[in-house]
Amino acid sequence: MPTQPALAAHAVSIGYGRSVIVQDLDLAVEKGSFTALLGPNGSGKSTLLRALARLLPLRGGTIALDGRPIDGLSARQLARRIGVLGQGTAAPDGMTVAELVRQGRYPHRSLFSRWSAADETACADALAQTGALHLKDRLLESLSGGQRQRAWISMTLAQETDILLLDEPTTYLDLAHQVEVLELMRELTVARGKTVVAVLHDLNLAARYADRIAFLKDGRLVAHGRAEELMSARTIEDVFGLACSVLVDPFTGKPLCVPALKARAPVADR
Repeated sequence: MPTQPALAAHAVSIGYGRSVIVQDLDLAVEKGSFTALLGPNGSGKSTLLRALARLLPLRGGTIALDGRPIDGLSARQLARRIGVLGQGTAAPDGMTVAELVRQGRYPHRSLFSRWSAADETACADALAQTGALHLKDRLLESLSGGQRQRAWISMTLAQETDILLLDEPTTYLDLAHQVEVLELMRELTVARGKTVVAVLHDLNLAARYADRIAFLKDGRLVAHGRAEELMSARTIEDVFGLACSVLVDPFTGKPLCVPALKARAPVADR
């Protein structure tokens, strides 16, 4: 008997003004899985992610959390279940990393409650998971782009939610730190049972670390499943307009996309 998905979109349509960005889309996210949303720019990945977090209204359809429509939950109830890291996040000047991470505890605290040992432990654990504990006293504006991104991810982890929705979490990170973040996402699903949905751009990293991938194109779900089943040269060319070969990753056995070289026009003699 199939288990109830952690998060599910059914016949969802989303738009801005008169533009419809996502149309009639169905997506079921398995509990304890890492799902990567992939597709060309403008395909609706970030729009879908924001709607899953109830940050955008729906034009049609429903989104359910453990089988219950998310519209029936209060903002605090939703924040205790779903943590969100969007693009272009910003914080006030003069804020330290530790102060930022503490913001992730807001769903668990009342207006006048005291800072507790549980709050302190959650923040320290979140910083340790991202390798940012040594940065806790630094000002955010003094950090590199990659360090800032790890601070924001730490804040999301401090929220201690079952589900994490991350919009391009590897932005500003060099390759080594991209791998670290994705290994962390994988560890969160395997060791801690969390459900992760992330918008990613790197096909090969998504294939290596995600349990399932979802290809979007023109606001529609083209395919959803295991990378080994979906990542073919034909699908990648259809979704991205990119000719390629799909090989086998020698370390993981997962699919590995190798783009074809485009023929270059000869350079004229000067």
